[in-house]
Amino acid sequence: MFYGYFNGTIAPTDQLAVGITDLGLLRGYGLFDYFLTYNGRPFQWDWYWARFQNSASRMHLKLPLGKDETYAIVTKLVERSNEAIRKSGTATPTDVGIRFVLTGGYSADSISVEKPNLLIMAEMIHPVPVIQYEQGIKVILDEYVREMAEVKSTDYKRVILMAEAIRAARASDILYQKGGEISELSRSNFFIVKGEKISTPDRHILHGITRKTIMQIAQNDFEVEERPVLLSELYDADEAFTTSSTKKILPITQIGELTIGDGHVGPKSKFLLERFDELVKSW
Repeated sequence: MFYGYFNGTIAPTDQLAVGITDLGLLRGYGLFDYFLTYNGRPFQWDWYWARFQNSASRMHLKLPLGKDETYAIVTKLVERSNEAIRKSGTATPTDVGIRFVLTGGYSADSISVEKPNLLIMAEMIHPVPVIQYEQGIKVILDEYVREMAEVKSTDYKRVILMAEAIRAARASDILYQKGGEISELSRSNFFIVKGEKISTPDRHILHGITRKTIMQIAQNDFEVEERPVLLSELYDADEAFTTSSTKKILPITQIGELTIGDGHVGPKSKFLLERFDELVKSW
């Protein structure tokens, strides 16, 4: 059992409910954020909170809670969720995912923002299968750029509409590009490796917290660039990988019909994953 918070109430998540006049339901007007705990502590809390604040500001939604209040709630949700798991005897308490959802709230005329609704949930983490780290993944290309890409909005219809194409290609995800310039995957950031240089797109993207962490980790061993990354660069890239909260550093060995490098997971992707795992082990 996992616990959540909704507008002042803490309860098991299956007992929380949002009313039908919420603008998130009626108009798709909402945003979210998501992070993990390591050793019971929220990972990169300051960075995640700053991004959540930025998303809310750009969506003209006032946050109903401050940073410290929210952290206290997150801590309580983690504790209660693990306590419930312990009492059930069905599993061992472990780290969790934390999801924030902020919507336009209930609206009398179904369009005006009056008072935002805030939902915070503790969730089970669904890790990437180990085989994907060993073999890498395939992604397909999609000519698309997310609207307000710097905001982590709840609008993910593009990847849902593309789900059949992804399955048909036996791929794991889609890589967005527009006019030959790569931006990001549907739920994660993108990097290429060439020699001792690591490059990641700098525009039309969500500024991922794992992305930022990896850039810090890598700077002592590699030249790290934030810049426009072109499709044409994939042909002579040594490696490619994607980063996110749940994926960490996940190698990409095929993009469409193009094999990246020699088609195997490269040493630099492995090295960065090891460094990241070392960081979170002692978080």
